[in-house]
Amino acid sequence: MRSFFDTNVLVYLFDTDAPEKQEKSRILLENETQSGRLVISTQVLQEFYVTATRKLAEPLSAKEGEETIRHLSTFPVIRIEVEHILGAVQRSQDLGFSFWDALIVETALSSGSTVLYTEDLQHGQIIEGLEIINPFV
Repeated sequence: MRSFFDTNVLVYLFDTDAPEKQEKSRILLENETQSGRLVISTQVLQEFYVTATRKLAEPLSAKEGEETIRHLSTFPVIRIEVEHILGAVQRSQDLGFSFWDALIVETALSSGSTVLYTEDLQHGQIIEGLEIINPFV
C-alpha cells in the first residue's frame, strides 16, 4: 500500500499560522515515512517550493526550500509523463476537477497508491480504488 501526499499537506509542515494542521501534517508524514508508504510527484515538489518560499506568512528561504526539496526527493517520486497529463485532461472533463487536482489523482493512481492525502478534494471520495482523505477534518 502506498500513500500519496498532495502539496498542501507538506506545506503545512512549515505553516506556523496553522499550528494544528502543522502538527497533524508532521505526525502523518512521520507515520507514513516509517511505514514506507509515502510517495509524491514532481508536481508536488514544484508546487511545494513555490508555495513554501513565496506564499507562507513566514516563507522559507530559497536555501531552506532547496534543502527541503532535496529531502523530499529521497522518497519515491513519480515523474509527470504525457500519459498523466492526458489522463488529467480527461479526468478534469469527466469529474469537473481542476486540471491540477486531476493531475494529482492521475499520478497517485499510477503510483499504486490507495490513499491520497489532500484537503482539495472531497473527503471520503473513492476514485478507482484511491481513497481521498483530508487529514485535517
